[in-house]
Amino acid sequence: MDKLRIGVVGLGWVSQVFHLPILSRFEDAEIVAVCDRDKSRARMIAERFGFSRHYSDYQQMLEKEDLAAIDVCTTTDAHLPITLAALQAGKDVFVEKPIARRYSEAIQMAEAAKAAKRNLMVGMNNRFRPDTMILKSFIEKGELGKIFYAKAGWLKKLSTGNPWITQKDKSGGGVFLDLGIVMLDMVLWMLGFPPVERVTAKMYMHKTKSVEDSCVVFIEMKYGTSIVLEVSWSFQAAEDYFFCDFFGSEGSAKINPLRIHKQLHGSLVNVTPAKLETPANLYKRSYENELKHFVGAARGLHQVISTGDEAVQRMKIVDAIYLSAQKGKEIVIK
Repeated sequence: MDKLRIGVVGLGWVSQVFHLPILSRFEDAEIVAVCDRDKSRARMIAERFGFSRHYSDYQQMLEKEDLAAIDVCTTTDAHLPITLAALQAGKDVFVEKPIARRYSEAIQMAEAAKAAKRNLMVGMNNRFRPDTMILKSFIEKGELGKIFYAKAGWLKKLSTGNPWITQKDKSGGGVFLDLGIVMLDMVLWMLGFPPVERVTAKMYMHKTKSVEDSCVVFIEMKYGTSIVLEVSWSFQAAEDYFFCDFFGSEGSAKINPLRIHKQLHGSLVNVTPAKLETPANLYKRSYENELKHFVGAARGLHQVISTGDEAVQRMKIVDAIYLSAQKGKEIVIK
């Protein structure tokens, strides 16, 4: 079969470190052109990776190039217009997380994908980590019994390489839209997307001015499960780390590193699979698996995982979390 012809829009660190090198290695895909609103960056990256065509206007790229798919790695404020233009031009779209700055924008994108009958996949690479896929299979099979509590978090120093991420008009929000949405998605995906009934959130601005740099969220699910999320760019922690822990009636499990303990004959037994990869390799593999999945879906080999519709539901919860923090009270999600 012919290679999937891809155009990449947005050439920041996530493109340079993950998307461009990974997609360039795929035998069934070809990066035809790259685009960045910074002309010098577009030219420099094209030269570095050996791409013959580069643009500073995504509309021109869509008009001039024969593309089957667009990979959107821009600032969040640009996700909506680029995705809509690509879908209307008949392209499949991969867009990095978060899908958009707010729920209303996400709805427009998901509806446009359905109208165009094209794939819209949203980057949630932690679903594609080998360790999270193993744990999800344990939970789905009921190996831990009924999950009644989960807690997850990501504590990470604020990167100086993406100054736009603290500019609310471009990012839509602070650390929760950057890190929290990833942990929210991981927990909901692990649990099979149970409906969320209510959320309570507290946000802090220690080192930022217009967006939160720390956030704690309590979530209650329809079927009795409770979730606590904590994310921060400013926690005074010795090192960056993320965690995702589950507690069930028959056992417990955690990610990073993967540990699974199960009740067997009255004792708690470690049933963690052997030969786990290093955290750095797991992170790299997550992007490789994610982009490989998108290429396969765009070529018609399987259905998309992490769809626009799923992202809409996530953003509905995210909007409620920000509203709870703003109003200082619990928000019921209808």
